[in-house]
Amino acid sequence: MMHRLLLPLLVLASASHAGNWPEWRGPSAQGHASASGLPETWSETSNIAWKTALPGRGHSTPVMWGEQIWLTTAFEKAATPEEAKRRLETNTGDQPLTVLGSVSLHALCVDRNSGKILHDIELLNVKDPQWAHQLNSYASPSPVLAEGRLYAHFGSFGTVALDTKTLKVLWKNEELHVMHENGPGSTAVLHGDKLIVHFDGSDQQFIAAFDTNTGKVAWKTPRSGAMDPRPQQRKAYGTPLVVTINGKPQLVSSAANNVYGYDPATGTEFWKIHYGGLGFSMSTVPVADDQQIYFSTAFGKSAVIALKYASVKTPEVAWRNNKNAPKMCSPVLHSGLLFYVDDGGIVSCVDTKTGEAFYRERIGGKFSASPIYADGKLYFCSREGVVTIINAAKEFKILAQNTLDGPIMASPIADGSALFIRTDKALYKIGK
Repeated sequence: MMHRLLLPLLVLASASHAGNWPEWRGPSAQGHASASGLPETWSETSNIAWKTALPGRGHSTPVMWGEQIWLTTAFEKAATPEEAKRRLETNTGDQPLTVLGSVSLHALCVDRNSGKILHDIELLNVKDPQWAHQLNSYASPSPVLAEGRLYAHFGSFGTVALDTKTLKVLWKNEELHVMHENGPGSTAVLHGDKLIVHFDGSDQQFIAAFDTNTGKVAWKTPRSGAMDPRPQQRKAYGTPLVVTINGKPQLVSSAANNVYGYDPATGTEFWKIHYGGLGFSMSTVPVADDQQIYFSTAFGKSAVIALKYASVKTPEVAWRNNKNAPKMCSPVLHSGLLFYVDDGGIVSCVDTKTGEAFYRERIGGKFSASPIYADGKLYFCSREGVVTIINAAKEFKILAQNTLDGPIMASPIADGSALFIRTDKALYKIGK
């Protein structure tokens, strides 16, 4: 069967080749890995090449360039009881929160072959930071790599460019702010000389781009779509995807209540589509094939939506599936099939043409990490530390389930014959 995902349709952020995983969803920005011969079974005592304890706390997915693996982490200093009480009184939500006096945000570099931590670099130090949800961290947005350059985005706390050879901070930008409510979550994407980021808070919502050479704001575009009157339903934590539509790169950006298309060079809005129902607090990124774009509306009236963009002037809704839509985990495409897992551990496989399900099966656990496709299989990592491997086909089959110590909030990455998984306390290389 011909593979329907045509990678040239995606305008990739960085030059990539074997050995690189430059951003959260990999070289294609689709959660696909060029890997083979990956182990199907492992444990804390078998098929582990190395395990490295990580300082601090963070949920960012590691990125890799050559022999270097980079990730971010946060060192938290507790607030005094008086500070915590004062700040919790201003919380408009009803979720459990982490309230801190300060947070130090770092970049870590790990050697791919040995697992040794090579560098631990403080990028930002934030006093009296916004609170964060207990399922979130202050280092949840994944960094982005280009040759010789690391971009680390921490939402309203700031964005930093680091020279990965000299280890010097090239620039910082701390001027853009929103009220995240539950901490930062949106990951940046790189397109040409622009680093593009969502800022969808409860107080204001916009998308912006930093000039990668200077760190200055290159453009900033307010969200123009209709918003829910309740501030909590205006926030989102999504990540955009650049897709070639009608011969031109467009930034597909899902936010609260609406999905948008922008010019990645200027921020000009090309189009927007209202969900036709409430959708907010998504922390996912769309995926695309040569015909359609697929994304989840997350909380509210949750749905997975397909937008047809081929052979039409502007994208339009092709189908909508309201069952078991993921709120936190991004989907994966393979051979005309769309796979996704909801927060409660139900995996769906649907036909990309119609949205009809071939199956919906429970694999167990709760999920925040996005799955990847590698070596003909799908890898799902749960908050209980269990990695479930299933076949990437219409017929549901669990190939293996393996458990590591500690919750998995970051997405896995894979390259060659190795799988790299970050738990809440360690980074693992699984394989040789």
